[in-house]
Amino acid sequence: MERYQIIKEVGNGTFGNVWRALNKQTGEVVAIKKMKKKNYSWEECINLREVKSLRRMNHPNIVKLKEVVRENDILYFVFEYMECNLYQLMKDRAKLFSESQVRNWCFQVFQGLAYMNRQGYFHRDFKPENLLVSKDIIKVADFGLALEINSQPPYTEYVSTRWYRAPEILLKSPIYGPAVDMWAMGAIMAELFSLRPLFPGTSEADEIYKICSVIGTPTKRDWAQGLELASAINYQLPQIAGVDLALLVPSASENAISLIRSLCSWDPCKRPTAIDALQHPFFHSCFYVPPSLRAKAAVAKSPPSACMRGVQRKHDMNYQDATRNDKTLQGSVNQQPKYRPPGRNVPSALCEGLFLYFSSSTYFWISNDEEMRF
Repeated sequence: MERYQIIKEVGNGTFGNVWRALNKQTGEVVAIKKMKKKNYSWEECINLREVKSLRRMNHPNIVKLKEVVRENDILYFVFEYMECNLYQLMKDRAKLFSESQVRNWCFQVFQGLAYMNRQGYFHRDFKPENLLVSKDIIKVADFGLALEINSQPPYTEYVSTRWYRAPEILLKSPIYGPAVDMWAMGAIMAELFSLRPLFPGTSEADEIYKICSVIGTPTKRDWAQGLELASAINYQLPQIAGVDLALLVPSASENAISLIRSLCSWDPCKRPTAIDALQHPFFHSCFYVPPSLRAKAAVAKSPPSACMRGVQRKHDMNYQDATRNDKTLQGSVNQQPKYRPPGRNVPSALCEGLFLYFSSSTYFWISNDEEMRF
């Protein structure tokens, strides 16, 4: 660690302290996370969830782990430095964010989520504090609770901060998947619009009450498995009708409300995947068609090309793999049509050129193989 000069402490969490530091050799500013728990072997270090997952991640919307250092049985993670987190941007802010700002951030986060799922992981601890921001760029951070999609259940029930915890976790389901991150993103998205948490429960029971107060108590048709989970722990769901989400988030557009509502569905099987979310009408303005393709796109009438269909099938399969062994979850749910975003019907010319996302001076190619920033 002699290569680094500590500038100041910027964070203190359950698992470690975070410092802003300077690489003396390169002059680069980095973030160093010092883990509180001692690690007595290198094998123990590389098997930590955060290390195992981030070693497989290389995406512009996922924070980059640059180096892992072990000195005197103490572990240090060296990350790229980001200016602040989303919570810090929202805290004590008087003026609401514009819808374009919310759209820009959420679109990037869903890109990171889609990539993460394709790499075989879901995060499990989505909250504003774990979304880091520098200028117009936002990145997912803190993979300490990340889990492989194909890992064997039962899973830990206590994950994620309570306000962003999915109902299947609150009701002690031993099996869950990437849909828990989608629920959290719905709550975060609503909070970005209103600057107030959507489900600010003071306990697990109060959290469920807050959820019912907003989206209404689930019926058997809404989520049969959830009612079984509640019965299994002798919990009586409060009977509440819920409210119109547009009244709670008045600054959000109709498309934004539609996406939040689908993300915060009781049944995890009815929530959109990250790829689904990216194709929602709320994000249509994020897709840029290069001038050379605009004429073709205007007249194209053929169905979407295989490039986009392949992405969707791959992510659907990832989610199915995560829940295939959960006979109780799938067996008792009334089968309803899966959420299919209108954005699916995209002219083939767009897929031939791939989707190019434009935000300020940053461009992202989105394909079924990789996301690249240049």
